[in-house]
Amino acid sequence: MEIRFDRMNVLITGGAGGIGRACLRRFRDSGANTWSFDRADNDEPGIQSVSIDLTDHTSFDAHLDSLASIDVAVLNAGICRPQLLDQTTQEDWRSTLEINLTAVFFHLQAIARRMKQQRSGTIVLTASTNSFDGEPGLIAYNASKAALLGILHTAANELGPYGIRVNAVCPGLIQTPLTAAAFENESIVKPYFAALPLGRGGQPEEVSNTIAFLASNQASYITGASIFVDGGQMASKFATWNDQNATFANGEWKLN
Repeated sequence: MEIRFDRMNVLITGGAGGIGRACLRRFRDSGANTWSFDRADNDEPGIQSVSIDLTDHTSFDAHLDSLASIDVAVLNAGICRPQLLDQTTQEDWRSTLEINLTAVFFHLQAIARRMKQQRSGTIVLTASTNSFDGEPGLIAYNASKAALLGILHTAANELGPYGIRVNAVCPGLIQTPLTAAAFENESIVKPYFAALPLGRGGQPEEVSNTIAFLASNQASYITGASIFVDGGQMASKFATWNDQNATFANGEWKLN
């Protein structure tokens, strides 16, 4: 069944690349009026791009006032600065939580105020499989993404009576400009993907399709949910693939 967003207003933070850019294309191609809020411009045709410091909450709020209404908001912006626990500096910790958590809270707060007035709306947060596990070298990132689930559950509870649904996607390893180096390094992705039942990494469009579903009326009875888009990563305890029964080529495991 085709999902359409004709004439709906859709705002996406972190829309200049990766998952955010794929989301904007998905909503635009489904008939929506789309806005990208990001530090960098999005030069895609048919997308309205707002260059903004997402940690400047006053500026964010002012830009929201230029929109007649917001039907869908995807709070997707985030950063990742890999550091081991004992090497994580105050700046690493502060900057990661400022973008990944604090900014998301204030963006959600500002958007919710407007959606409450119209008694409708859907909000989707980009969390992570790292919201649930403790991948080493990512203490600040993991903490920020785990905390998003607390925001998710509370917001869904408080905003439901106003007809506002709040959900989250939890992507695994997705091929974006930020992960390009890992995808090009077989010594990294071969063992990583061996633990994934689907045997490969994900594409931004696979995440954007899930976000579009959660934002649509097809998900009208879903709120407070976190959906894995991870190739089965969080369902797997032991490696699914090995060189005895399969071949790894072109970034993907295939049975012999």
